[in-house]
Amino acid sequence: MKALTAIIHDTRREKKDLKYPVKIRITYQRKQVYYPTRFDLSIEEFNKLFTAKPREEYKKILLELTGLQTKAQEIIDDLKGGFNWKGFDAKFLKKKSDWNSVLSIYTDYSKALRAEERIGTALSYECSMNSVKKFTENMRKVSFDDITPEFLNKYENWMLGNGRSITTVGIYLRALRTVFNIAISDKIISRDFYPFGKGKYEIPTGKNVKKALKLSEVGEIYHYDPNPAIAGEEQSKAFWLLSYLSNGINPKDIALLKFKDIQGDFIIYERAKTKRSRRGNPTIITIPFTDDIKSIIERWGNKDTLPDNYIFPILERGITPERQHALIHQFVKVTNKGMRGIAKNLKLNKDVTTYTARHSYATVLKRSGASTEFISETLGHADAKTTKNYLDSFEDEKKLEMAKVLTAFKNS
Repeated sequence: MKALTAIIHDTRREKKDLKYPVKIRITYQRKQVYYPTRFDLSIEEFNKLFTAKPREEYKKILLELTGLQTKAQEIIDDLKGGFNWKGFDAKFLKKKSDWNSVLSIYTDYSKALRAEERIGTALSYECSMNSVKKFTENMRKVSFDDITPEFLNKYENWMLGNGRSITTVGIYLRALRTVFNIAISDKIISRDFYPFGKGKYEIPTGKNVKKALKLSEVGEIYHYDPNPAIAGEEQSKAFWLLSYLSNGINPKDIALLKFKDIQGDFIIYERAKTKRSRRGNPTIITIPFTDDIKSIIERWGNKDTLPDNYIFPILERGITPERQHALIHQFVKVTNKGMRGIAKNLKLNKDVTTYTARHSYATVLKRSGASTEFISETLGHADAKTTKNYLDSFEDEKKLEMAKVLTAFKNS
């Protein structure tokens, strides 16, 4: 059954001066919903709208009303999966001027991400939106028609000129590309105007800085004796090693681990990053429950080991997603500060962070002969390409070693 539209003179309740509101009525499966317009007309005035030759003032009113009716019909025709009231309201109640607004789509998508409790991703899109807003502050409104390859090149140069890294440029522009794709999906703009891709504007990728440590360097951290006079150093070392020893588990997943995830000889959990993934089932990670991991939990874990309790005292139960994000951010900040101090004391000359632990786990396994597919599975990557990016430092070293093999005869 198709939803029907109509311009209705709602005479159920009289207003002042014998006038009644004019509304757009939507009928679907015997349910009728009335949407207000800005017009209140008497019965005589409403009838004049539909005469053969209405006066100019009535022509203008009728033109605006038929425009609203056409807008309603276009939304009904474009709704994916058939008509639904929620989807219709979301578009119909939005101002027409906002339809083609880049910042409006940014805002809507950010709200959707927050509703899904994907706070970190929402913040990333909001940073991107604020950057675009600042770049276009002299423009009254940024429409998708304005986002051309020339616009994107100017934005990139403006970002770099203001001290932003090429990596940040890439992150912000990938967010803008997603927003543009949403606009195409919602039929706000035609794919013919898509400004990204080969021959148009290509989003830059940052230089891949070597993040992985060698096994010997990980060993130095493992045997490092923390200074009790330095607050947080012992704890930072423990959580960094926990990540390295636990399939490169990231800080958010460490914080979300519960005692019920310990199942015999393994820790089994769902990656927070993929729990709400629209691409498929959540990713399940299995970690061998080694003696080193057990000792870290005994030293730094909660003492109340009820199944639904968090293993580590990083989060509190019943907090908002925003509070959860803030606590995890603080946990990462403290851990990274402690690890940078340890790296400096060990003279490693590398920026050792929680991210380094994940990269080191992957690279050490690769050097030991593990396949990329196995490493990808243990990291919880949906795409092996992501794993290959983790292994770039290893691949570069292998290339240098192979180059030396070509002239090995010089050593004879």
